[in-house]
Amino acid sequence: MASMITKPSHLRCILTSTGKCLAVNWTKTSFGSERSYVSKTDGESRIPKIYTKTGDKGFSSTYTGERRPKEDHVFEALGATDELSSAIGLAREFCIDKGHTFTDQLDKIQCVLQDVGSNIATPQSSAREIHIKKTKFSSQPVADLESWIDEFTEKLPPLTNFILPSGGKSSAALHIARTVCRRAERSVSPIVRSGEADPDVAKYLNRLSDYLFTVARYTAMKEGNEETIYKRPE
Repeated sequence: MASMITKPSHLRCILTSTGKCLAVNWTKTSFGSERSYVSKTDGESRIPKIYTKTGDKGFSSTYTGERRPKEDHVFEALGATDELSSAIGLAREFCIDKGHTFTDQLDKIQCVLQDVGSNIATPQSSAREIHIKKTKFSSQPVADLESWIDEFTEKLPPLTNFILPSGGKSSAALHIARTVCRRAERSVSPIVRSGEADPDVAKYLNRLSDYLFTVARYTAMKEGNEETIYKRPE
């Protein structure tokens, strides 16, 4: 499934000071944000505009077209999921610098998180069949995470103590991503319980935090860094 889904565009014409007409196609992304793509009638290429001004009054749109306050639980969940992808992206850069071979998994995870966002941005109560079909979340990514976790776990020594986020920059960055993932999961859980999002979305985030914890430990081991063990203060 494509990571960015658009609704049918709406054509608008804006006259410039010289009298030329700019054809402006407005589309709505799967995350609910609007984007405009300007096409000049003289054949010049389209120019995307990053700002839309549609959220200036504190409201944004879901993929189904609802206008909701930006503090709505849907947008809270979308923001947390977006932050999670950014945290994973940063951790990935540290892992690339150290030559780790699992960074392709982090790439796939970031793509899946786009699909997670698409599903969250499509409240089932206002979704039509075409919305649901385009943003349905598959259970396969959950199975992929479980397979990766099992592979890394077999290579790690048994966990006998509580450990603190540590083990070098790569490992610590993955731990940060893990904690952001937990927050994303907490923000998504009420949406799933209310039937507004696919249950596999919550399962994926739950399993993803386990993956990030496991791969953080694996990273520390591969780099030869010691993990800090929790010790009760005297």
